[in-house]
Amino acid sequence: MSAEQVARAARDASNVLQTITGAQKSAVLKRIREVLEERRSAIVEANRADKEAAQKEVEAGRLSASLFKRLDIEGAGGEKYATLLQGVDDVDRIADPIGQVTLARKLDSGLDLYRVVCPVGVCLVIFEARPEVVVNIACLAIKSGNAAILKGGKEASRTNQALADAIQHAIATAPTPEGAQSPFPREAVQLVATRDEINSLLEMDRYVDLVIPRGSNSLVRHIQNNTRIPVLGHADGICSTYLDASADLAKAVHTVVDAKTNYPAACNATETLLVHAAVVESVFVPVVRALLAAGVRIHADERALAAIEAAGAAQGFEAQVTKATDADFGHEYTDLDIAVRVVESLDAAIDHINTHDSKHTEAIITEDRKSAEWFMRRVDAAGVYWNASTRFADGFRYGFGAEIGVSTNKTHARGPAGLEGLTIYKYYLFGDGQGAGDFGVGPGKRAFAHEDIPLDSVRGRFVL
Repeated sequence: MSAEQVARAARDASNVLQTITGAQKSAVLKRIREVLEERRSAIVEANRADKEAAQKEVEAGRLSASLFKRLDIEGAGGEKYATLLQGVDDVDRIADPIGQVTLARKLDSGLDLYRVVCPVGVCLVIFEARPEVVVNIACLAIKSGNAAILKGGKEASRTNQALADAIQHAIATAPTPEGAQSPFPREAVQLVATRDEINSLLEMDRYVDLVIPRGSNSLVRHIQNNTRIPVLGHADGICSTYLDASADLAKAVHTVVDAKTNYPAACNATETLLVHAAVVESVFVPVVRALLAAGVRIHADERALAAIEAAGAAQGFEAQVTKATDADFGHEYTDLDIAVRVVESLDAAIDHINTHDSKHTEAIITEDRKSAEWFMRRVDAAGVYWNASTRFADGFRYGFGAEIGVSTNKTHARGPAGLEGLTIYKYYLFGDGQGAGDFGVGPGKRAFAHEDIPLDSVRGRFVL
C-alpha cells in the first residue's frame, strides 16, 4: 500500500476502535501473547540475523555501539524476551481508561456535562533499534483504542517484521467475545518500511493525530522540524545527579553507580554528576572510586580533578580520568562516561540543571528534606527524584505496563507515558431541548447552575 493508503486504513481502523469493547481488547492482547510465545524461535532467529548484520556495520563504523546494544530482544537466558511477554500481560491487566468520566457537572436542570476519556486516534511511531517497541506500542495502542502505524530502523528490520506479522496474525485470529458490536479491525497495527513512507506520513495531519519518535537526537529533531502533527517525545536524555552537602555516603555511591552503569545507553542514565563543595573531599571521593571500578570514564572540572588527585582515587585507573571541557556539560554520552562539576550551593546546582539539561529526569542525594523539596520544586524536568537513581524513569517501573516513550513536553503528557499518553478526552452534553440563548442576564434568562456531580455516582457510566 502507499503511505496514503496506510494512513487512510489506520483512520478507518481508528473509527472502528471507538466502539471496541474492553473484552475484545483483552482477547486480542491474550492472543498476541500466545502467538509471540508460539513464534518465539522464529522471532529470535530473525533478531540474531539482524544482530549479525549490525555487528558488521559497527565494525565498519557505520553504526554506533550504543545503538547495537539496543537491538537484542533475547537477553541473557531469554530474560529480555520473557520480560517482553510479561509486558503484554501487564498491559492486559491495567484498567481500561477509555470511557471513564473525569468531570461531571450539572449546568441546568436536564443539562448535564461530562468529560470522558477517549483515544487520541491514529499514532505514528518512529523508532530506532529496540524492536520490542513494536510489541510495547502495539499493545498500548490496542488497550487505549488507538490505531498505530509503526516504522522501525532498518538495523532491526527482520525482527520488526517478524513481530508485526505475529501481532497482525493474533488480531486476525483472536476470538470475538459475545456482545461485541464490531469486529476488531486488522489495520489497527501496521508496519511501514521505507524512509519515503515516513516523509509522506509526516505530511498527513488529516489522518495522523500524534507522532511519537523514539531514537537519536537527530531523528527526533528531524521529525519535530518536518511535521505539523503534534509530537510526543524528547530529543535528549541529559540527566544529572546532585550530591548535596548532607548526602549520605552509602546512598550516594549506590544511586550514582546505578544511575550511570545500570544501562548507560538509556535516555534516563545520569550523564552529569554535580557535587556540593562541602562534600568534594568526603562523599565524592568514594563515589569516584566506585565509578572507576565499574569502568566509568570521569570528565572532571578543575576542583573535582584536584580532589581526585589529592585523594589518589584514580590510582590504577588514570586513563579513565580527564579534564572536562565546556562541551562535556549538556552532553548525552549514552556510554560509560560522566561529566563532573563542583558547585557552591544547592541553587547553583539547580541553575546548572535548568541551563544544561534536557528536562528529562534529575536527582538529588541529600538527608535534608527542605533541600530536597526546594530542588524538586525548582528543577524544571519531567521527573525529579530524592535519593533515587534516575534509571527509575521508565513506564514499566512506574507500573504503566509499558511506555510509549518519555516526554519532555509540557502539554498532553510528560515523563514516562503509558496509556494516559495515548488518551485525550471529549465532552458529552446531555440536554432536553435547551439553547445557549436561554441563559444570561435579563428578563426570561436563566442562570447556569454549575453544580458538580459526584464522580462516584457516574464513574464507569460510558465504558464500553
